[in-house]
Amino acid sequence: MKSIILDRDGVINYDSPHYIKSPDEWHPIPGSLEAIAALNRVGYHVFVITNQSGVARGLYDLEILTLIHEKFLHGLASVGGYIDEIFVCPHHPDEKCICRKPQPGLFFELKERYAIDLSQTYFVGDSLSDLEVSYRAGVKPILVRTGNGEKTLKDSNFPALSKQQTILVFDNLEKTAQFILER
Repeated sequence: MKSIILDRDGVINYDSPHYIKSPDEWHPIPGSLEAIAALNRVGYHVFVITNQSGVARGLYDLEILTLIHEKFLHGLASVGGYIDEIFVCPHHPDEKCICRKPQPGLFFELKERYAIDLSQTYFVGDSLSDLEVSYRAGVKPILVRTGNGEKTLKDSNFPALSKQQTILVFDNLEKTAQFILER
């Protein structure tokens, strides 16, 4: 099964240091929804794994998060795309759960539920924790420059991670999809 895993904030939609707390605050990065639809058209199963600690912080609840995701999925459907499943960690970083990236719990849950080969699956993220979880889960990491991507490239830990694994870097999700579609 051809599959790809995406982080949400900073990859699919614009991120905010104040969190995306309502559907009105959720705005797709230009070309991201079309990129997902293009992957769907050639048979890719697309999954999202996202940390949403705003729930644990009391900034929004699971009902609001569902409404945010409904806006995302509706917009995606309007360009002919879909997401197979969205996996969410709603916990606070202090909880030290196994599902919060950079821990790989949700990746292993996805693997069990869908029987995908993580070693043949790309994970597209924009942060150091996305790259760290890629190594821990055994997926192929892609870093996009959107969201926190530029900051991540300048992080002093980036060279150490890139020695552990090959990290592809693209300007955005649209360029990432073009790369994958050309292979």
